[in-house]
Amino acid sequence: MSNSNQSPANLAAPRAASSTAPRVVDAKTRRKVIAASFVGNFVEWFDYAAYGYLAVTIAAVFFPREDPQAALLMTFGVFALSFLVRPVGGFIWGHLGDKIGRREALSWSILLMTGATFCIALLPGYASIGFGAPILLLALRLVQGFSAAGEYAGASAFLVEYAPPHRRGLYAAVVPASTATGLLVGSLMAAGLTGLLSTEALESWGWRIPFLLAAPLGLIGRYIRTKLEDSPAFLEASAAAAPEGSPVGSLFKNHWRQLIQAAGAVLLNAVGFYVILSYMPTYLSEELGLDATRSFLATTVALLTYVGFIFITGMLSDRFGRKRVLITASVLFVLLTVPAFMALDSGSFLVIVLVQILVGAMLTLNDGTLPSYLAEMFPTKVRYSGFAVSFNVSNALFGGTAPFVATLLIASSGNVLAPGWYLMGAAVISLVAVACSVETSRKPLG
Repeated sequence: MSNSNQSPANLAAPRAASSTAPRVVDAKTRRKVIAASFVGNFVEWFDYAAYGYLAVTIAAVFFPREDPQAALLMTFGVFALSFLVRPVGGFIWGHLGDKIGRREALSWSILLMTGATFCIALLPGYASIGFGAPILLLALRLVQGFSAAGEYAGASAFLVEYAPPHRRGLYAAVVPASTATGLLVGSLMAAGLTGLLSTEALESWGWRIPFLLAAPLGLIGRYIRTKLEDSPAFLEASAAAAPEGSPVGSLFKNHWRQLIQAAGAVLLNAVGFYVILSYMPTYLSEELGLDATRSFLATTVALLTYVGFIFITGMLSDRFGRKRVLITASVLFVLLTVPAFMALDSGSFLVIVLVQILVGAMLTLNDGTLPSYLAEMFPTKVRYSGFAVSFNVSNALFGGTAPFVATLLIASSGNVLAPGWYLMGAAVISLVAVACSVETSRKPLG
């Protein structure tokens, strides 16, 4: 293996004459790649879990208390606004990842993301500095949104380019598994804090604990990444020909159809992920009247099964193809989403848990397949950009806004099934987008 501190250009130069020779990747290196990809996305979604699951507490800390529902809407509004910078981050991180290398982009994105998360733990509340508190919170969430825009796309491209050709789906499934694990640990921590601390202690200092943990985890992730060589596919592409012009410019000029299809395919994932896995505890407690501890418990049980289903889905997509699995996911959501939300209002805790497991399993068919599908849609020279732009545009418009839109739809319509209809609409659009695309699982990476 080459020295990990060499730049991609230096690594490529001596290989130019033999760029057609395949690079041999050992199992130890692949394990490091998996660990490096896992940590960054784990930290990112652990933070989102902490923010989402403690939304009621954060609303009380950072906004006026006179109107709790308005405070909760503003809390989710800050969550949504942080996603608006994601397309900007997608363009920049995608450009850097395709131009100078996946490893370099990922090493800096995790440092910036975890630094902003850590700083949130240090913020004073509304009672101390008034509206300065939510303004500072928004500023740090914007930094998080910008830096996180490169994580999911970069880690997925990294894994797909390191994976054996017949196991790209399984390797890429590590990324959504890491996000679900982050949500799971965040859910467990939120449940523990909510159950063990008084409301006063939780609002005073307890909510800060999850955000403080970002710093050591982020430093570990960055250390692992700096010890890796860039992906074989990127090094081979760099050795064959130096990158010319802007990857994003090439993306829009030569691959705009794939970009539109990819953005549409992401829509179900964007809405489903945040409605089912992030917003659900708030929905169960605030809209259906389930106590907070049982809401967290139901979501935690669903997340435990979700992580296992993710890897099964990765293997299914390797066996049956990306399109078939993604289309199955969309059809199931069209048929079953609204009945599932109706069952959540049954009043039975067992039924609530079973419904969450069911819709979680349905979502894994999309979530576990999407990383390999998106990475394979674009050639190596624009892979990071294509993935980052399509994924972050859909998430900015429909993912980060999902908790806010769900809360607003219920408030304006008075119908607690409104999030289910919203999710069903997203599934229809994703179904059309995937149906119009080509199968990618059995093609070599371009």
